[in-house]
Amino acid sequence: MTAPLTKTEPLLQVENLQKHFPIHGGVLQRQINSVKAVDDVSFVIHPGEVVGLVGESGSGKTTVGRTILRLEEATGGAVRFGGTDVMGLSKSEMRSYRKRMQIIFQDPYASLNPREKVRDVLTHPLKLHGIGKPSEYDDRAAALLQKVGLSPDHLNRYPHEFSGGQRQRIGIARALAVEPEFIVADEPVSALDVSIQAQVINLLEDLKNDLDLTMLFIAHDLGVVEHICDRVIVMYLGKVMEIASAADLYARPNHPYTKALLSAVPVPEPGQRRSRTILRGDIPSPIDPPSGCVFRTRCPMATEECARVVPKLREIGPGHGSACIHST
Repeated sequence: MTAPLTKTEPLLQVENLQKHFPIHGGVLQRQINSVKAVDDVSFVIHPGEVVGLVGESGSGKTTVGRTILRLEEATGGAVRFGGTDVMGLSKSEMRSYRKRMQIIFQDPYASLNPREKVRDVLTHPLKLHGIGKPSEYDDRAAALLQKVGLSPDHLNRYPHEFSGGQRQRIGIARALAVEPEFIVADEPVSALDVSIQAQVINLLEDLKNDLDLTMLFIAHDLGVVEHICDRVIVMYLGKVMEIASAADLYARPNHPYTKALLSAVPVPEPGQRRSRTILRGDIPSPIDPPSGCVFRTRCPMATEECARVVPKLREIGPGHGSACIHST
């Protein structure tokens, strides 16, 4: 039974989420270790809010999004959507929730079936979930294309006839087809040319305002996230380093990792330069993460205590949390 959702309650609650991928070896292929892709992640998203999830490649961002939607099954923790424990739903119960929770995939080339026309791509979700009448499908598909800035004349074309930016618009239209309450946008512009990225970002921003979308926007580019997100979550090696409103995070970053990421964002003003923080080394393996703070091996502020203590995400200001023992 779905619990009633009030305006003050979050639409999505993620509590202590874990996703470990087993590693098997030996003659009997027993589990010998695991990849700790997501390790104790918690956050909430309120209706109409766009939350950015950022970090380097390998930080676990995409796995968080896929686990929330149960495209990957969680190892531990809980995900509540509209007050309902998604992890406890059966396959048949989860199917109805697919209508409410959708995803925009990262790769616009791999996410579309090359043998299907755009008409089929957009009408299959309608047929699957029994939305509208069959006689209305073409009109609905044409309206979706117009909503994402494409022409209804494109319905009879195949994916290979479109550019990368156009394909991503089709992917966005497919996600919107079932009128979802929540969308995971998994690095929707990372595979596109810089000139096309701005167009897709502007499209998502317009859709956010027009449709009051609730979205988890996954990205590794903090410059992109700043323009569309209300709050930002910074991840590193499967853990949350910092959570704050977008305005607060960009004006007053607290965690050393957040400061390093922001220092790499280009300054739009000619002649101005930002002081760079260069992180040494590469992100450690999630198979054998460092003890204590997982960021300590690359942190310019690391002390001996950082190797012993696992820092908890603690509030350092209204709505601003940081997982660093040196946070003030």
